[in-house]
Amino acid sequence: MTAIILFTSAIFIEKAILILVLFVLTLSVAAYSTYGERKVAAFIQDRLGPNRAGPWGLLQPLVDGAKFFTKEDFMPNAAEKWLFILAPGAFMFVALMTSAVIPWGTQLTAFGGAVDLQVADLNIGILYIIGFTSLGVYGIMIGGWASNNKFSLYGAIRASAQMVSYELAMGLSIIAVVMLTGTLSLKEMAAQQAGFNWNIWYQPLGFLIFFVCSLAECNRAPFDMAECETELVGGYHTEYSSMKLGFFLFAEYINMFIACAVIATMYFGGYNFPGVDPGWLGGLMGPIVMLGKTFFFIFVFMWIRWTIPRFRYDQLMRLGWKSLIPLAILNMLLTGAGVLLFGK
Repeated sequence: MTAIILFTSAIFIEKAILILVLFVLTLSVAAYSTYGERKVAAFIQDRLGPNRAGPWGLLQPLVDGAKFFTKEDFMPNAAEKWLFILAPGAFMFVALMTSAVIPWGTQLTAFGGAVDLQVADLNIGILYIIGFTSLGVYGIMIGGWASNNKFSLYGAIRASAQMVSYELAMGLSIIAVVMLTGTLSLKEMAAQQAGFNWNIWYQPLGFLIFFVCSLAECNRAPFDMAECETELVGGYHTEYSSMKLGFFLFAEYINMFIACAVIATMYFGGYNFPGVDPGWLGGLMGPIVMLGKTFFFIFVFMWIRWTIPRFRYDQLMRLGWKSLIPLAILNMLLTGAGVLLFGK
């Protein structure tokens, strides 16, 4: 009985430490993504970007965070008080929960034991991510409606319609990967892509569809119509200030980080890399490789934002319903035929 209690306690402590590390990592990446975005924008537009707060401006995210905490926190008189407060917290909570099933490596051997570099190895991991991602629309819709502002409500309706529309094509592209791998577990998907046996070679069209849908789901340009300043002032979070606004903005960067991690896992081998056997070195290098791939796609997200002009809203919806969904269905049918004829 004592041995069982000790084993359970060890597992609990291990998972608690892993959750804390992942929580700090996610928040740190999201914070410095704002710095990276401004530096990428400055490079593309031939500017300097942040360079005053600390060496090379590296303390700028901390200064921005302090600014959000110290700004006046006001609420419109006609707002629905509790829903107005609930919305940014719900949006932030949903964004943070999606990182639980991302496999950051195989196992890290230390002090005579092995630690799984994944908080929760769910056999329906990709469904878990889709489910929590779809819940994010509630935070946006509640925030826009509770503000009692027509521009906020328009932004919330736009964002909701956009997310629902692009989730369909994203789900269909994921079905093709599931048919190819035969599993819903992200850890199993990554394990099947050892070496250079990446799913991108078998699913180039599926990857392109998933990538475009990820841009739309994260409200990234050219799909940022929900926050279109020239039409909606600031979109669904127009009436928010202080850290409530910070939660909305921060959650979008967390969603971008998780989306890039899922892309790296599903299509580019995740933590796998050729030339190193899975041992202690593989366990150590796996998270580094995974983060490297994730950061590369974050850079691509930023590159696209500062390169391609914003779509009109009718163009955005037409692309989702008339182009991406038919292409995703075609890709799913071709994948099914390939699996039937040639096997996995």
